Amino acid sequence: MDKLTQEFIQQHINEDILKLSLQSSKYPEVDFPLAIRQIVGKQKFRKKVPLFFAHPEILFPVQLSIEQASSEDTAKYKSELVSGSAFADLTGGFGVDFYFLSQKFGHGIYVERDKQLCELANSNFKALGIKSFEILNQNAEDFISGMPEVDFIYLDPHRRSDSGKKTVRISDCEPDVSVLIEKMLERSRKIMIKLSPMLDIMQAIADIPQTTEIHIIAVENECKEVLLIINKDTQHEDKRVHLFTSNLLKKEKRQKFDFQLDDEVHCEAIFTNYPLQYLYEPNAAIMKSGAFKTIGSRFELKKFHPNTHIYTDNTLKADFPGRIFSIEEVKGNTKNDFKLLKQKYPKANISLRNYPLSVEEYKKKSGIKDGGDFYIHALKANDNNFLNIISHRVNINSSD
Repeated sequence: MDKLTQEFIQQHINEDILKLSLQSSKYPEVDFPLAIRQIVGKQKFRKKVPLFFAHPEILFPVQLSIEQASSEDTAKYKSELVSGSAFADLTGGFGVDFYFLSQKFGHGIYVERDKQLCELANSNFKALGIKSFEILNQNAEDFISGMPEVDFIYLDPHRRSDSGKKTVRISDCEPDVSVLIEKMLERSRKIMIKLSPMLDIMQAIADIPQTTEIHIIAVENECKEVLLIINKDTQHEDKRVHLFTSNLLKKEKRQKFDFQLDDEVHCEAIFTNYPLQYLYEPNAAIMKSGAFKTIGSRFELKKFHPNTHIYTDNTLKADFPGRIFSIEEVKGNTKNDFKLLKQKYPKANISLRNYPLSVEEYKKKSGIKDGGDFYIHALKANDNNFLNIISHRVNINSSD
């Protein structure tokens, strides 16, 4: 990239990209297509990967590769789980995960089938100061058959079909990791596979029965990644799958909860038909994990219904991994109840749990508008009656 193009990018980094793209004739000396691509990339990475955004020499690829890249928070999380002499990233992509993983290894092997991404990675890794790496323009299947032994293998399979639609089953991803797993275990003792947050966890375990750990990562209460880990050393010691959930919050705070699949199977919930003093709403990572009975049991909370995944208790459990609400009052679900709700709470934050209406339908029925300091949780209790619970947020483990 020449100096004039670099300067143009820095000067226009905050501008509307659609308006800017129509002004190429004003800047004949600038490599305009390259500049636009870099500005798009930097704007997307400002919050997603601040380290890449701030580096003046990082070159950005086409938009799809940017969208599929991990965030800085989730890439750092993955790097915390591994270390060793050498690792291989078999689906290199834009290289965000590769960069953060490389900080924990002496040498990294970047494998990517797209030639342009390989060229960008070579330039970017040098700019970022990665000390020892090699780049191979190959697909994962071809590389695995002759790859050297490494301490760790990482894959982020391509999750779009030929029509561009997102896929969620392992067998629909490319490469299909389920048919490669045994070959990879011959070359490494630890494997990590990044999968869609839409993935069905039980189906994933069925597809890759060698799985020993599952990590579910949410960022500010939005589920972002599901990671399957296969540890060859522990594979035969304990057949149970261990699930780790993490909700990454601002200021490097983190809500953590882990359990084993057997815990959920053998756990029994205590149900209630009426709320107590506090409501407890698990974070998105726990909800994705399916630990619906385990979370209640671990924190000694009561559950409203087998399919109503929100909890209550008279005691404030400040370390609960999710949102906590202090209950103001409880209404039923009659026409008169809705009339009283609208009069007293013309604005509220609506949350529905196992309730027969959508949020929009609920707002239309109640006449309540979004906003304000109060929350209304409309839910089904264990006696099959519907309740409207009015509360305000207890800001201890805030994810806002």
